[in-house]
Amino acid sequence: MKKRWRLFVLVLLSMAFVFSIGGPQVYAADTFNFRFAHIFPGPAKQSKICEAFVQELEERSGGRIKTQYLGGGSLLKPPGMYKGIELGVADMGFAHVEYTPGRFPVTEACDLPLGYPSGWVSNMVVNDFYNKFKPKEWKKVKVLWMHASTPNVMITTKPVNTLEDFKGLTIRGPGRVGDTVKALGASPAPMPIMEVYDGMSKGVIQGVNTPFETLKTFRFAEVANYVTSSWQVGNIYTFYVIMNKRSYDKLPADLKEILDELAGEYKEKFALMWNSIDSVGKDYAAEAGVKFIDLDAAQIEQWKKKTDVVIDNYIKDMISKGHPETEVKGWISYLRERIAFWTEKQMEYRIMSATGPEGIKR
Repeated sequence: MKKRWRLFVLVLLSMAFVFSIGGPQVYAADTFNFRFAHIFPGPAKQSKICEAFVQELEERSGGRIKTQYLGGGSLLKPPGMYKGIELGVADMGFAHVEYTPGRFPVTEACDLPLGYPSGWVSNMVVNDFYNKFKPKEWKKVKVLWMHASTPNVMITTKPVNTLEDFKGLTIRGPGRVGDTVKALGASPAPMPIMEVYDGMSKGVIQGVNTPFETLKTFRFAEVANYVTSSWQVGNIYTFYVIMNKRSYDKLPADLKEILDELAGEYKEKFALMWNSIDSVGKDYAAEAGVKFIDLDAAQIEQWKKKTDVVIDNYIKDMISKGHPETEVKGWISYLRERIAFWTEKQMEYRIMSATGPEGIKR
């Protein structure tokens, strides 16, 4: 009887030991509850696509990753998004680099007025840039993917046909975008995008340097009368979707693989999303009676010459911060090369856009 009892005790101890070293299997069955902070209002496509990402992440993980979606800046405002994710106020978040000028100085090179023809091209280029240079400014978070707006155009209450028309105008433009506004002869105002509608309706500002899609997303077509299609000198806004490192690191290997794979798929989905919503915004504005202005060749060259100072000043600024001149110019050369490469690809794939040269402009 004693032998049987001892054998029973040994079996129990062995089972306990097996389960104690089987921690990863037990851990892998846990549920992870995250929060995703977003700056766009719920109806916006940028918001809808992130909600789809959250839902698909839960489905692919078999319900082991559950994410509360908090849009419209309800949890974190745009300027505090990066820091909020770093500190763990939210586990994942979405914003763009121009809300915190100087925080992402290397990545800001993407936002220079380099002549992005479309949102599809800008999305491809900013991901190429991040993957090639891996700027250290992102080291405290997990970058899920980068993306970018379509090129900015001038959405105004007064017609802007020439550089002279900018005199006396105040145009919303934060960071590098504001530098372009200033170079063209207007006064930049770095107000949050959510305040632009009221600012234009009350005459506080006379325009905004932002993509076609905002004419519907933020209803700017209700307060603007004109759009100058100035994509040839239009900055883009480089956006990011990032994750708190501790939140990412606590995931078991199989869930990390699911998350990483899904993030890779959404890079392409975002490129197509940005491209399509620009056309929607333009059509919406046309129906609202907004007038469109295309620059002639002479004006395009004049505008380009004016905005060259924005690129030159960026180079000088980065050199003053300790970056070698060859390095900084190398970033810009790389961006120009990728813009040319992806523009050719867009033409090859016959992806139409609201902006760009003949062959891709709808």
